[in-house]
Amino acid sequence: MSSFPYRLVATDLDGTLLRSDDTVSQRTRDALAAAAAAGAAHIVVTGRSVPWTRHILDELGYEGLAVCGQGAQVYHAGEHRLLTSVTLDRQLAGIALAKLEAEVGPLALAASRDGLDGEVLVGSGYRLQDGPLPYLPLEDPADLWSAPLNKLYVQHPDLDDDALASTARQVAGGLVDVVVAGAGIVEILPLGLSKATGLSLAARRLGVKAADTIAFGDMPNDIPMFAWARHGVAMANAHGDLKAVADEVTETNDADGIAVTLERLLSR
Repeated sequence: MSSFPYRLVATDLDGTLLRSDDTVSQRTRDALAAAAAAGAAHIVVTGRSVPWTRHILDELGYEGLAVCGQGAQVYHAGEHRLLTSVTLDRQLAGIALAKLEAEVGPLALAASRDGLDGEVLVGSGYRLQDGPLPYLPLEDPADLWSAPLNKLYVQHPDLDDDALASTARQVAGGLVDVVVAGAGIVEILPLGLSKATGLSLAARRLGVKAADTIAFGDMPNDIPMFAWARHGVAMANAHGDLKAVADEVTETNDADGIAVTLERLLSR
């Protein structure tokens, strides 16, 4: 195991580390434990904000660092403590949103408030994915801007995710960043923020570098993380844009793609 070539294993959560039933298989747990025995730390890097992530980490018994909110938050799972947090400039976000709606028409909105207990506000018409994640209905649009935010979520009744994100970048790309983070999930972020910025901060705390890192993901929001890491591995179920920049493609999340790759590296 001493020949394992990485000191850091960075994994996205949904569609990557988690199976479709929101579990992590024993095979994947064992592969990550073997990588840890070989000297590699594991960092979860997810688009979910801390309030939508910490219950999963607790259930997994995960006690390390996690990068949440598309890089906005570095969270210590073992200590239940938020180490760093970046917020969205609400004035710039409002301008960006106005520009986008002027181009494509009314949008359905949701927003993630900052903090360990930051609520997710969900406006009328916004389609949530199935699951138990907590949220508050956004009844007064003014409440959207009443507290610090990590990000906005936008949906359009007709445009698909890629088309909506592309248009948002065209009309507001100098004000905010825009990512596709999953099916029906287009996010407006602070300009310059990405999973790579959050991962670099977390890695620095662990004393490891990009050249020490292998990263796993499945969506376009993982592209900056792949660009930062030495080696990027896309899941077989990944978005085509991520596969196009990946160093390799492994099996799907449901077929333990992370374990497949780690086992191969550990057996060398």
